[in-house]
Amino acid sequence: MILCALLLCAAFAAAEDNQEQKLNRQYQSAVADYDAGRYRQAATQLESLLPYAPKSFEIHELLGMVYASLSEDAKAIEHLDAAVRLKPDSAVARTNLGASLSHSGNAALAGEQFRKALELEPASFDANHNLGEHYVQLGKIADARPLLERAQQVNPASYNNGYDLAMADFVLGRLDEARQLVQGLVKKQDTGELHNLLGQIEEKDGKFVTAANEFEIAAHMDPSEDNLFTWGSEMLLHRTYEPAIAVYQEGVRRFPDSPRLSIGLGLALYSRGKYDEAVAALLKAADLNPSDPRCYLFLSKAYDSSPNQAEKVIQTFRRFAELQPGNALAQYYYAMSLWKGKRTEDAGLDLQTVESLLHKSIALDEALPEAHVQLGNLYADQHGYEKSIPEYVRALELDPNLSDAHYRLGTDYVHVGQKDRAQKEFEIYQKLRAEHLAEIDKERAEVQQFVYAAKAAASNKP
Repeated sequence: MILCALLLCAAFAAAEDNQEQKLNRQYQSAVADYDAGRYRQAATQLESLLPYAPKSFEIHELLGMVYASLSEDAKAIEHLDAAVRLKPDSAVARTNLGASLSHSGNAALAGEQFRKALELEPASFDANHNLGEHYVQLGKIADARPLLERAQQVNPASYNNGYDLAMADFVLGRLDEARQLVQGLVKKQDTGELHNLLGQIEEKDGKFVTAANEFEIAAHMDPSEDNLFTWGSEMLLHRTYEPAIAVYQEGVRRFPDSPRLSIGLGLALYSRGKYDEAVAALLKAADLNPSDPRCYLFLSKAYDSSPNQAEKVIQTFRRFAELQPGNALAQYYYAMSLWKGKRTEDAGLDLQTVESLLHKSIALDEALPEAHVQLGNLYADQHGYEKSIPEYVRALELDPNLSDAHYRLGTDYVHVGQKDRAQKEFEIYQKLRAEHLAEIDKERAEVQQFVYAAKAAASNKP
């Protein structure tokens, strides 16, 4: 009887060993699937293992990583959180949980896990880098920098951390440190994005020729949309228009669906006096992204010098006005395109439509001086000086540097017999036209605003 009992216990032990070996083989198979990128197969195997080992740190951790790779954030967080609870002193587990929380949009909880990982391993490259990256994503660059610097000290060969640290230095105005770091990275791994960043550093430091050279190198090494746009924009900002046109044309050829490259091309062509081509480029930009307000300002300027494509321009501004009925500029642009376009081909234009649109524009934004000027022009053309003069006066209250408004107001004062007032307006007009600086500065500021806004929009893309 004793012998039978011993044999029975041995049989049970062997069965348990076989079961454990089978489960272990299944786990190793899941690991192999994960390493090979077969995430769905790995998930299936691990889910079938979990009932046999519900408190296994390894299974929960790997299953969380698998679901993270499948972008199934809720399931990933569930299992990674279980892994952290099973082994709270694992910095790696907390880092993985933080990454999934961050990916799901829960920045506060993600930061908590990254900070705990750093407490557990204060000298870890990953812990410092990950918390630094977390602060970068939150826009807390000053908080991120010391962490990225510490990570770089731990692993000076890290390209990604080095780039992020250089970018942090650039944003914080530490240009010498940023430049030195990028130049060091270039010696190890020469890339287009490094030359692009070096160009930004040199531009911020006022070294525009050096910046342009770096942007050119970046675009040749990596002719991406961003690099071509940046190179063309640098030339546009510093009024080297022919090279800017060439770069933007190449960009549009490579990336025909890029609105900002088409706007840049239109701006460069307009600045060079090629108005018909500028209008065509800006119309294309408007078609690519009809809701983007950036191109309409420049389209209105180019169209003012080239009314040859009137019907298409009118249709484009009509669409913009319909898409954004609460936008005062949209209504203004539509009014002006309709007035100018029809005026060149139809003397019987119904001016009531134009007047109505200008009134709507002012109702939406009473402080829009251009709308007051054009409404004054409309009334003055019909000899309605009692209505035009108040519009000019209001426009000049909003912007005293509108030279044409001073001239038109002076002309209206002549018509109503107020010669002293007229003379005063003509003198101001002559002074402003002689200076001509305000108009140039305004146009330059508009170009800068477009370029920097387009760069910022691109950098904020996920």
